[in-house]
Amino acid sequence: MPRVLIIEDDAENRRVMAQFFTREDWKVLEAKDGDAGIELALRNRPELILCDLLMPKSNGFEVCRSIREQLQPTKIIVVSGRDYGVDRTSALEAGADEYLLKPISWELLSSTIDRLLPEIPRRPEPKSVPERESVPARIRLWGVRGSIPVPGKSTVRYGGNTSCVEVRADGEIIILDAGSGIRLLGLALDKEFGPRSMKLTLLISHTHWDHIQGLPFFSPAYNQKNLIRVLGYEGARAGLAKILASQMETPFFPVSLRQLPSHLAIEELREMEFQVGNVQVRSKFANHPGICAGYRLATSSGSIAYFPDNEPYEELKLLLASRDGISEHEARDFATAETRNIPRRNTQSTLAGATAQWTASFRWRSMQTWASSFFSIMIRIMTTR
Repeated sequence: MPRVLIIEDDAENRRVMAQFFTREDWKVLEAKDGDAGIELALRNRPELILCDLLMPKSNGFEVCRSIREQLQPTKIIVVSGRDYGVDRTSALEAGADEYLLKPISWELLSSTIDRLLPEIPRRPEPKSVPERESVPARIRLWGVRGSIPVPGKSTVRYGGNTSCVEVRADGEIIILDAGSGIRLLGLALDKEFGPRSMKLTLLISHTHWDHIQGLPFFSPAYNQKNLIRVLGYEGARAGLAKILASQMETPFFPVSLRQLPSHLAIEELREMEFQVGNVQVRSKFANHPGICAGYRLATSSGSIAYFPDNEPYEELKLLLASRDGISEHEARDFATAETRNIPRRNTQSTLAGATAQWTASFRWRSMQTWASSFFSIMIRIMTTR
């Protein structure tokens, strides 16, 4: 049974929150001030802590700092009635994992817990399998260009916006890349959901500008009811969050990433396979400058592959061969044999040449599975039944 500690000086708020968690089979611990909360947290080591901001004795900032220093795995959600950007920033810097505004619905809180603690078993919602399978995956292209958005007669057929693809599958809304096309997607989502909150997952293939330039103009990010999870790989220059925030710094944009009122969570991926709800995602790195990945989404109605940027492999293969003393003929013969899965003739080469062959073999096998063209989007749906 997972444990939650509610640190709140308002008895009625504590009672309501405790009822939410008790109903979902959590063990509930309660504290009416910051000092008592810290003591309970260190003694019981709960998986989750809900903490008010303004409390007697130790306030919420002090509670976050004290607990975070000693309980790294514990997730902390600050729940406050104060909607100030400086409070949100200070709470996150003190060690909070999320900052939610009162009054808070169980729907929003539950979604936040699912994101922060995906390993916690949840009571399954009653849902018939035939009903879920009756809704096929849906794909909509909001942007397919590379480099820069270009309007005009030449882009009438495919549109002039940069990369953004919307996928609806198995109850999830998954957005692939945040090029300029995401602006129109945001407007469409606002119209569809109206006053209701929305839960979205954004997968970033890489952080070249044509794949992230629309994020500052994505209107759902400006609604505090919405939960937006951003996933991607980085590391070539800086962390994913820092890269996304840089284009919204004061010299370039009037609103910083930290000031966005939505519940925006940016997670830098470390694994090549992960889950987005019921959708399993597999990723592969591309032959493209920096860190660039393509994604395959396994849904109940088929498989969707998104692989936007990849340079032709031939030029790289020949470059490696030339660098390591392998003839062009030998390199082409090697690649042909690997592609056809036939035995390769023995060759006399140096140790450096053998290393280059192993590298080419590894990269070539990866590219066989994820064939694509330069600055293009390939989407394939393969029926699984």
